[in-house]
Amino acid sequence: MSDAALWGALLGLLGLVLGSFIATVVVRFPGGRSALVGRSACDGCARPLRGWELVPLLSWVVLRGRCSRCGAGIAALHPAVELAGLVIGGGAGLLAPGVAGVAGACFGWLLLLLGAIDGVAYRLPDPLTLLLALAGLVAGLFDVPPPLADRLIGGVAGYASLWIVAVLYRRMRGRDGLGGGDPKLFAGIGLWLGWRALPSVLLVASIAGLAVALARRQSMDDRLPFGTLLALGATLTWAWRTGGGGW
Repeated sequence: MSDAALWGALLGLLGLVLGSFIATVVVRFPGGRSALVGRSACDGCARPLRGWELVPLLSWVVLRGRCSRCGAGIAALHPAVELAGLVIGGGAGLLAPGVAGVAGACFGWLLLLLGAIDGVAYRLPDPLTLLLALAGLVAGLFDVPPPLADRLIGGVAGYASLWIVAVLYRRMRGRDGLGGGDPKLFAGIGLWLGWRALPSVLLVASIAGLAVALARRQSMDDRLPFGTLLALGATLTWAWRTGGGGW
């Protein structure tokens, strides 16, 4: 087995497990419950789940997406996030075997957590955006590309650009157009990808947002989880630059 295949398999397996945890965090977040407190239980009958019912993806397939006792449907968010965790980890290992791949996988998993929370609750918790930013700085200290100087400029440019957009929108429209967490998230992305990658992140996020709005037939005044779109844009930009686009 090649190094890339080995790293892809290991990080993919880890991503599958972390995806299960991330899904639990996201499902419990709107109710203010901690994923670290209490056993996992059925959302329908509150029965504690057994070990074989907690195997990522496999349990959902075997149970056909329903509780084995009460038949209540298991939220589709669980297998979707678990699969995303698998793809992020496996892809990072294949594209960049070694330290860079581990760093890229961590970046993707943090974005998955933030993007999923924003998708269900329209919130980007400050502790998580701060964790993303600090992790980006740590990765730069270990010489993971891009260079640390590019990361620092990216952090400042990311925050400033969306903060300016938010201020201008508020003055022109008389209401908020961006949440307070979006500039912080973009700053964290800049600290990971560097300032040169920020335009491509915004481009992908904007195209994805337009596609979603058209598919839902939304108007210009309808809300979109922009943090989720930024997370998608940042993940794809990292993959493109690592896989051949260059830093």
